[in-house]
Amino acid sequence: MKKGALIGLIGLGLTLSGATAADYNDAAKMKANWKTHCYSCHGSDGKGKTKAGRKAKVQDLTDSKVQALYTDAQLLDQLKNGMKSTSGGELMKPYSDKMSEAEMKDLVAFVRTLGK
Repeated sequence: MKKGALIGLIGLGLTLSGATAADYNDAAKMKANWKTHCYSCHGSDGKGKTKAGRKAKVQDLTDSKVQALYTDAQLLDQLKNGMKSTSGGELMKPYSDKMSEAEMKDLVAFVRTLGK
């Protein structure tokens, strides 16, 4: 297929889906943020089966019961402010200085897709 035809098909797909180039830039940025900030504990699939995830005892984000434990606002708060154990130890560091609120909301939306 010629390059021009391929670009045309991609553009048609974007138009038909209602998606914009900004949507795809946001998705790419969200995936980059997940890989940079979340992957080491939660893994690529959100199950938390990484060495760091097992050590930190992270919850399986693909489990609908785990998903039901938290509102979007609570997940956003955890991203912004981090999480501490009952003894005060850091379970998850805060990311408010690493990502914008919009980027963190995109991650919350992504986490919600893991439970489906």
